[in-house]
Amino acid sequence: MTALLHTALATDSLVVAGKPYSSRLLTGTGKFADLEQTRLATDAAGAQIVTVAIRRTNIGQNPGEPNLLDVLPPDRYTILPNTAGCYTADDAVRTCRLARELLDGHNLVKLEVLGDQKTLYPDVVQTLAAAETLVKDGFDVMVYTSDDPILAKRLEEIGCVAVMPLAAPIGSGLGIQNRYNLLEIVENAKVPIIVDAGVGTASDAAIAMELGCDGVLMNTAIAGAKDPVLMAHAMKLAVEAGRAAFKAGRIPRKRFASASSPIDGIIG
Repeated sequence: MTALLHTALATDSLVVAGKPYSSRLLTGTGKFADLEQTRLATDAAGAQIVTVAIRRTNIGQNPGEPNLLDVLPPDRYTILPNTAGCYTADDAVRTCRLARELLDGHNLVKLEVLGDQKTLYPDVVQTLAAAETLVKDGFDVMVYTSDDPILAKRLEEIGCVAVMPLAAPIGSGLGIQNRYNLLEIVENAKVPIIVDAGVGTASDAAIAMELGCDGVLMNTAIAGAKDPVLMAHAMKLAVEAGRAAFKAGRIPRKRFASASSPIDGIIG
């Protein structure tokens, strides 16, 4: 039984742009105390894909300054440049092209185009425009978006390799606020659906995975915890547990009790 379980888990990979990953937890690299804490938390999370805000993090564009790639080397991690801080399609496209240049032709990017500084909600019109341009330019686009099922499908149809709906506003820690929208997105998707933004604690990550999402991306929930490294470990376990529960299939919800042990044939 144990061997069968290990085999089932080993073959259950997250596939993004044709590449399989054993970890379904993607992590950010901002907000940590220093690069060493970033390294330790990333390792504890078991993450294989790590996001990097090109506008805020040095990955070689600032010679002489600490370089994130020294602690998270590209031969061990898939570096996912993101367009955090961009508010127009043009800025986002320009940032992705810079990332490709810095990472020697790397095409996998995370697109996010924000609508305003207060809510950090995505500007979906600008996001669609940027996605179309980037896909035509040969990028493999993982796209941050709202939890609108119609928009999610449209982004998939444009050619995005993964759609990443928010669970709640970025950094809010509110958890999943509209699980029915997420279910609708998951059930109609042919590309990975990865919850991005709003996760606050391990139970939020587990719920996302139990809904059938293919992965979870987080930063603040880990970096902002009292013990980021321990929280990273907790998130790793939560994502794994949620995925296993989804694959196992939960029991139906019932209004009344159902005895755990059969009552037929009880003596006396």
